[in-house]
Amino acid sequence: MKVNSIFINLPIKDLNKTRDFWTKLGFSFNEQFSDERALCLVLNDGLIYAMLISHGLFSTFTNRPIADDSTTQVLIAIQVNSKEEVDRIVKLALENGGTRYRESADHGWMYYDCFADLDGHQWEVMFVNSSPVKT
Repeated sequence: MKVNSIFINLPIKDLNKTRDFWTKLGFSFNEQFSDERALCLVLNDGLIYAMLISHGLFSTFTNRPIADDSTTQVLIAIQVNSKEEVDRIVKLALENGGTRYRESADHGWMYYDCFADLDGHQWEVMFVNSSPVKT
């Protein structure tokens, strides 16, 4: 089994603030799948996207209540190419309204830091050292 692409669907409160937040972090949007009710955040073009959907539209896809930012239903982990890139993204997120929910951790072979976006969705940004681990 192999999927062609992944679309993570997340409810958001304010499309304009959300677009501004992710743009400041250096991400782009697929405008073909974006409109006044949803944004298609490009995480890895052609493979992975986050659909950032207004509460009104999101509620049409489920019969369950939308979680508020005081609960955790999913942790979204994204891998980048260096520790410096982890730090850059998290720093920009915090400077632009994101919040910290846990401190960074360095396990030698893996380094990660975290932030919650404007709607409380929790993002873990990680770098995994692919060189052989010495014992």
